[in-house]
Amino acid sequence: MAITQRFTTKRGYVVAGLGLGQILSWGSTFYLLAVLAAPIAADTGWPISLVVAGVSVGLVIAGLGSPRVGALVAGNHGRAVLVASALLLALGLTVLGLGPNQWWHLGAWLILGLGMSGGLYTGAFAVLGHTYGPSARSAITLLTLFGGFASTICWPLSTLLVNEVGWRGTALIYAGAHLLVTAPLYALTIPRQPRASTPSAGPARPNNESPRSAGPRWPLIVLVACISTLGMSIAALMSVHMFTLLAGIGIAGTAAVVLAATIGPSQVGARFIELVIGRKHHPLWTLLAATLATAMAISFLGTGILAPTILVIIYGVGIGLSSIANGTVPLALFGQDHYARIMGRTALPSLLAQAAAPLIGSVLIQHLGHKNTLMALGLFASLAFVLAMWLMVLHRNQRKTAGTAAEPTESNLSAFPS
Repeated sequence: MAITQRFTTKRGYVVAGLGLGQILSWGSTFYLLAVLAAPIAADTGWPISLVVAGVSVGLVIAGLGSPRVGALVAGNHGRAVLVASALLLALGLTVLGLGPNQWWHLGAWLILGLGMSGGLYTGAFAVLGHTYGPSARSAITLLTLFGGFASTICWPLSTLLVNEVGWRGTALIYAGAHLLVTAPLYALTIPRQPRASTPSAGPARPNNESPRSAGPRWPLIVLVACISTLGMSIAALMSVHMFTLLAGIGIAGTAAVVLAATIGPSQVGARFIELVIGRKHHPLWTLLAATLATAMAISFLGTGILAPTILVIIYGVGIGLSSIANGTVPLALFGQDHYARIMGRTALPSLLAQAAAPLIGSVLIQHLGHKNTLMALGLFASLAFVLAMWLMVLHRNQRKTAGTAAEPTESNLSAFPS
């Protein structure tokens, strides 16, 4: 009993440390330019398009680095990865705050991208899954609750800091926060050696069954990557163009702001419910619910079916559950041993798609119009739902064939570059 309590308490410290780090990491990277872009452009005279391109540069670098992050976490270097990510974020924000020209600005985002590759959800989920195995599901869900407050906390904080110390001072304060808060938190809370080298902690299989007898795993890995890529790129596009799209269907000004403000609480509410009832169902059901909610909300916004308030709340529920599913579904399907590597490799196409999403959204709106853009996004979201159903069918068929789930082999991982 004492051992169980000590383990639970320690895991609570780990999740709390990661959660606080996630709030600072998301708030000072992905959400940063929502507040700082206009002051940077006004102060420097740089084109606003160049300023906001920094986030896309960072996401591309994060995507390219994510497979290496997964491999390092799988090699029991999770704490080193997270501490290094915090230090890289501190360095990148320092360069951003001190940079004299636009080339330094883009260079700062190259460094920030390296920090983002290990410092956002991909690295944190990989550490939790690799450390706690199947029992990491509740920890991953709880971590997304922390992450859901990143914009809620950091947007007002960034606005306050910009008004008090300017955009350069804001970047430098965030750099100091990573140096003095995030990095020490990771160093103190993340286990140095998360687990001993043991036989696979993934799903068991009969003794007379080879790992490959359940069928090839690469179709499941590819489907997981496709679903994640579609969902995350749609969410990135919507976050950038939300007010433009709402204006296109007749909702603008204060009404649009109030409506968009319901997304955050909807995400957090959905994640809290999942935390309470998640143990009662397989994560694939969470994925199905997430993709269905997203598809319904966006499609119906484009057609005018149902009240916009209801649809935006449903959309918030969908993307809130998607973050959980992206972390828990690979763990449930592939087991603990290969989880970190698979997370790193499936994050590559997702982050690259998120980097391109704002530009793609601009092109769609320009050529299709607002309502047709929402319809097109609804079709892509519906495709993600269909792929999620296909994933569930394949998983069930493989379980029936083997009598139980089998783990992936190294050859199954060749579907993604190392």
